[in-house]
Amino acid sequence: MKFFKSEQTFDYPWEQVSAANWQKYPNKISTHVKSVDVLRREFDPVRQTLTSERLIGCAQNIPRWLSFLTGGINKSYVREVSVVDLKNRKLTMKSCNLTWGSVLKVWETVTYSPDPKNPLCSTKFEQDAEIQASLHCQIGDKIEQWSVDRFGQNAKGKVGFDSVLEKLDPVWNEKFNDLSGKTSKLFDQMNSRTTSVLKELNDRADSVIKELNDRKECALQDVNGRGQSAVSQLRDSILHKN
Repeated sequence: MKFFKSEQTFDYPWEQVSAANWQKYPNKISTHVKSVDVLRREFDPVRQTLTSERLIGCAQNIPRWLSFLTGGINKSYVREVSVVDLKNRKLTMKSCNLTWGSVLKVWETVTYSPDPKNPLCSTKFEQDAEIQASLHCQIGDKIEQWSVDRFGQNAKGKVGFDSVLEKLDPVWNEKFNDLSGKTSKLFDQMNSRTTSVLKELNDRADSVIKELNDRKECALQDVNGRGQSAVSQLRDSILHKN
């Protein structure tokens, strides 16, 4: 068994990279990828995760000595299961080859996560692969080494993905600016409505206070009038008796 490991950094935020991943193929660099079909897609609203299963079709030249073991077939298929974790801002993709399984098995894990050095603007790419040939002999070692070398050659796929990100960047910025404009407009509307509501409440409060004061004054005048009338009646009664 042999292992392959690769790390790279994309100068784009994680949200943009994870979104662009679904439009990664086709691109002018990774010409070996011929088809991508979505088999399943599920969203978990509690965990905030999107799980997707895809079938990826590839076609690339293989050495003559290997074609004898594969029957001369240069087309292969890979099953990929990916999970987009929105809460933790991490995209994990696990894949394994469906073709040539009797000759070679390749298990690959790819992750995209915010770059610790610049988490808001950069994304870290990590790739790990385990490669195991079914033949435990010299030819098996040769097959594994060929697969490792192929991974190294396909690392140029970063250039292809960069071209996709560069192409989508203006669209992303336009949508972001549009969203920012709509958000700003929404805040302005909310502020305007809040100011209007507060003014209306203040006017109503002033009106209620004025009405209460008027009622209080009327009540005091009524009490005062009744008091004076009672005093006058009492005085008249006393004078009448005398």
